[in-house]
Amino acid sequence: MPATIPTIETKRLILRGPEPEDYPNFKATFSSYRARFMGGPLNPYESWMLYAAEIGHWQIRGFGMWMIHDKVTDETYGMAGGWKPAGWPEREIAWIIWPEKAGKGYALEATSAARRYFYDTLGWDGAVSYIDPKNLDSIRLAERLGAKKDNDAETIDGSDAVYRHPSPEVLKGSQIAHGIEMEISHYADPLFKPKGWAID
Repeated sequence: MPATIPTIETKRLILRGPEPEDYPNFKATFSSYRARFMGGPLNPYESWMLYAAEIGHWQIRGFGMWMIHDKVTDETYGMAGGWKPAGWPEREIAWIIWPEKAGKGYALEATSAARRYFYDTLGWDGAVSYIDPKNLDSIRLAERLGAKKDNDAETIDGSDAVYRHPSPEVLKGSQIAHGIEMEISHYADPLFKPKGWAID
């Protein structure tokens, strides 16, 4: 297990381990309607326990969730990374964006970078995302990442849908990978104005 949580840099973002000063944004999101697809809204005690678990997960599993920071302002936008608490059938790639920061491509950029780290550095041969079937934003993002619904995969509790990410071999040099990079470049362009429904 790593002694320290690694840092990842992308075009616009820095992914760092969760710190105590990041907790207020986390608590605000997980106690809001935004958390309805992730077991929320949570009360203050539940939010604190979940945030403690986010930090401890790195020590127990050797991987976990990063806090997403703006590279210029250091503002936090949400979290992305890996997750496998007790009872999870497989390692998950997960994400959440603070409500007021959605629609700017931060989740796509951060989650793509996190998956690349798990594949290239930790040697993962794949992963899944467990998504509430009503969480259309996360389903769209999973599909943009190349994940496909796996009806045969074991779920967490029978109420979630399992989206299986492409393996490193399938992803490498693929149209999916090129499409992700192109979309991230569009969002990084200050003149880019996405049309339609805001998606992460």
